[in-house]
Amino acid sequence: MDECFRFIAECLASKESGGRGFVLNDSWSEYLRILKDLYDTSKVFDGAEEMFWTVLRFHKNMLSALVVAFVKRGGDHRWVLDNKGVTNFECRRHLAMILFPAVEEDFDMLHEMLIDRSQVLAESFEYIGRAKPESLRSGLFMEFKNEKATGPGVLREWFVLVSREIFDSRHALFVSCPNDCRRFYPNPASKVHPRHLEYFRFAGRVIALALLERVQVGIVFDRVFFAQLAGIRVSLEDIRDADPCLYRSCKQILEMDADFIDSDALGLTFVRELEELGCREVVELCPGGKNIEFNSQNREHYVDLLIQHCFVTSISEQVANFAQGLADILSSSKLQQFFQCLELEDLDWMLYGSENTISIEDWKAHTVYKDYKESDCQISWFWEVCRLYWSSLFFFFS
Repeated sequence: MDECFRFIAECLASKESGGRGFVLNDSWSEYLRILKDLYDTSKVFDGAEEMFWTVLRFHKNMLSALVVAFVKRGGDHRWVLDNKGVTNFECRRHLAMILFPAVEEDFDMLHEMLIDRSQVLAESFEYIGRAKPESLRSGLFMEFKNEKATGPGVLREWFVLVSREIFDSRHALFVSCPNDCRRFYPNPASKVHPRHLEYFRFAGRVIALALLERVQVGIVFDRVFFAQLAGIRVSLEDIRDADPCLYRSCKQILEMDADFIDSDALGLTFVRELEELGCREVVELCPGGKNIEFNSQNREHYVDLLIQHCFVTSISEQVANFAQGLADILSSSKLQQFFQCLELEDLDWMLYGSENTISIEDWKAHTVYKDYKESDCQISWFWEVCRLYWSSLFFFFS
């Protein structure tokens, strides 16, 4: 394995430097099948599996290049995700995106939308929330009322605007994390919105379509939200950003002296007091919870039940409807697979992009001009505006 990967890397390096005679053609796709067989075989012998992953980890960029080049829809190469340390972002994104249905480039089949900028959320809900999933999978054609502009740029702008509205706290559908205002998870009190569950399904469709169109909408999910979409149990560490106060309290409970806890100094039982929409109520964390005394033996169970109630039970309907919206575009059978292909940071890149400042010089070097020359004054003005804009952003956030 090591020799083979080194051979591929050397040949590719030779080709990039002007050499000839080596092409990463379809025959190399067989090597992925061989690697899968080797992986299955490695499980039989002591120490072989660890050695297998060690070699792949060392050559993860070459492995990832093979996966991106040759794994197509329907291919069974998810075995590489048994150890995500051997893959890079491009590889994981590729394995996730091929789970989406192929988009047919047929202009006549596009789902057309004419949106009033002053009614972005309401009108977008009517166009997207009411549509049949198969019509949305064919692609979108977007136009703002009383504006002539159309095309990919207008569609990207619509995605950003409607996402901003969906996740705006005024609509009570999502709440942002105190430690990171970019991150969101469903609002347990979203039922103040009379059609909140319909809007969660609509939100799921919008995010799925943004992923399908590879548009960065400028928001990211909190870990508690991501975990539930991936079918992973929410843990204490997952709530660190969503509720820093509860996180610290639970950590303190788990680290307290056992004798102090058993003295009943905290006076806790397996209930949760919550206030919602001006009403205060006590909810049992488990059947008979108000009669179960908290002690050093059951404190881990108490913390786990508290977390599940705060971040799973209380938003289960919202998550389910959001997931259904995603599944309308992706398909229900592949939904958890999609999120299991990715790390949270991967989804961050796909929905938000990099926090690093854009390189204006790199952008300029790779720009193709139509009906203009780089020396034209309008082009010079454009690049100057870009420099001033990104400089101001850097100053604001630093």
